[in-house]
Amino acid sequence: MAYRITPLKFMHKNWLLIGILCCIFAAGVYPKLGSKEGPLWTQYTVKYGAIFIIFFSSGVSLKTENIYRAMRQYKLHGFIQLFTFLFVPVFAVIFVKCLSIINVHPWVLKGIFTVASMPPPVSSAVILTRAAQGNEAAAIFNSVLGSFMGIVLTPILLLFHLGSTTIVPFLDTVLQLMVTVLLPLLIGQVLKMWLNVQFRHVALNTLSQCALLFVIYTTFCDTFLVTETGLSAVDVLYTIFSVLLMQISLVLICFNVAKKFDQYYSPPDVIAIVFCSTHKSLTLGIPILRIMFHGYSHLSQISLPLLVYHPMQIILGGLVAPQIKDWMHAQSAKKLTV
Repeated sequence: MAYRITPLKFMHKNWLLIGILCCIFAAGVYPKLGSKEGPLWTQYTVKYGAIFIIFFSSGVSLKTENIYRAMRQYKLHGFIQLFTFLFVPVFAVIFVKCLSIINVHPWVLKGIFTVASMPPPVSSAVILTRAAQGNEAAAIFNSVLGSFMGIVLTPILLLFHLGSTTIVPFLDTVLQLMVTVLLPLLIGQVLKMWLNVQFRHVALNTLSQCALLFVIYTTFCDTFLVTETGLSAVDVLYTIFSVLLMQISLVLICFNVAKKFDQYYSPPDVIAIVFCSTHKSLTLGIPILRIMFHGYSHLSQISLPLLVYHPMQIILGGLVAPQIKDWMHAQSAKKLTV
């Protein structure tokens, strides 16, 4: 008898992707509600609400020994950080040269390299790694490590390619990372280890994914409100196509390279590598761009690829997560039969 996927089973398996699409639709209908100028106070409810919940859930659900083990996986960390800050910028240079053949707007091309210079995000990569049952502790560690490194490396990469320089407010950025990432992780660990507070794993996972959906919704609200870019509709379409092609290429390259080193990386490690290495931070990237290019007439054009990249990486991640989770289970089953 052939296996049939019912609509209910499909929705259960892909509910995160369905939620993402619903967030996009809701943001498109009335973007002002979830924008920075809207009544939801997203500058506070996202940073100190949704992201706090995401990492608090991780702190409660993760075993302390898994965190220590993840911190010692220096080969995994090396792969992710080198891929993020070395391979992706080099890939972007080659990719931009290929796109220049089809007359993509030159400022869009600069914006694509700008995307490649950004650090990994501290929310979406972690949640998608968890949704795919990957190495969540490693994803958290590398998201935080990449954010700290991005404070220094991202301006250097932008200076090298775009010829602009700035001093990113290091202490302010570090303080924000401590309050929004490290503090909720620590609180979750304290509640679990020393106070022995018990939480239901399913409820925590659902809560953190709902928090991610709120982040996605507000991101799309801000994206839909960005209308003055000075680019034609064709340029915007070229941007969307270019960013999607870049993301798919990076995911495929990263996945196929990482899984070949199976003597170093387990399937859960590969999942963390894929999401952490190919995702880029909007929450850290936009402030860096605004500092570096304040008053610059082409700021909106340079920022457009990043504004497109961030929500699109979540949509693509929602599509990839169930598939890569099935791959991981298939690998585990293969080892059991050997």
